[in-house]
Amino acid sequence: MKNNNTSRDYGDIISEGNVEVLGRSIYWKKYRVPEETKKLGTVLCLHGGPGLTHEYMLAFSELARFGYEVVFYDQLGCGKSELPKTKALFTIDRAIDEVEGVRRELKLGKIHILGNSYGGLLAIAYALKYERNLKSLVSISGIDSVPQTRVEIERMKWALPKETTDVYAKYEENADYDNPEYQSALMVFYKKHFCRLKEWPKELLASLEHLSKDVYLTMNGPTEFAIIGNIRHWNVRSELGRISLPSLVTCGKYDEVSPKVAREIHRGIKRSKFVMFEKSSHTAMWEEREKCSRVVRNFLRSVR
Repeated sequence: MKNNNTSRDYGDIISEGNVEVLGRSIYWKKYRVPEETKKLGTVLCLHGGPGLTHEYMLAFSELARFGYEVVFYDQLGCGKSELPKTKALFTIDRAIDEVEGVRRELKLGKIHILGNSYGGLLAIAYALKYERNLKSLVSISGIDSVPQTRVEIERMKWALPKETTDVYAKYEENADYDNPEYQSALMVFYKKHFCRLKEWPKELLASLEHLSKDVYLTMNGPTEFAIIGNIRHWNVRSELGRISLPSLVTCGKYDEVSPKVAREIHRGIKRSKFVMFEKSSHTAMWEEREKCSRVVRNFLRSVR
């Protein structure tokens, strides 16, 4: 472990640095529990994308004030972590072992794992392989079946106004995804199904600005509508019954990873609780920040 610095952020004491995991440098940030507060456990947060950074997950840093050490990291190729020359390293299987490497190298012990979107997918995948190292699982708009998620996104896409879908059809025919008109039309979808706030939080904007195109294109594809990367066939729905952890499964009512997906995860994990945020889409931690934080806190406190 190196570059271990301590500073203040969000009014809390943090440590940050880089650690070697599977031969690569991974950036991490830890929010410590205040001295006057009893430590109740450690929450490891997994960001989505694939290819985003930990920044938009910082809404969960406030869990430190309620007794939970909170740890974030940028996945390989993302943010402040190493960007390897070979894209063959950007796989779910490697990412699962990277989670375990971070847990082990930072000596976190038995943890609560929390993931959003692709991070929720990764949390579920980690639980299937390393459940012995977990106290609980929290999936915030997570995914158990990419094929079903693709179908649901497609349904929501074509339910948009015709003037918007005409733009999609026009540019997707020639795979002209970077065209400004197409990018502008994408925002119609994002403002309805990704984040419904009039002003997006600076942390979310920063994470989007720092998106790793190498990771996103390799694993996801060129857009949310064209999931043609190496995660496209990932489906562990039939395996969810193997997870015996206390689990919290949430989604937004208008989520791009639709409530249908979340309910299937809830049905599959026997010891799970399901919560839908009625005013949210894909980023409930910002759209309904107070309620989302309270739901997660109450769940963590219920874990024995």
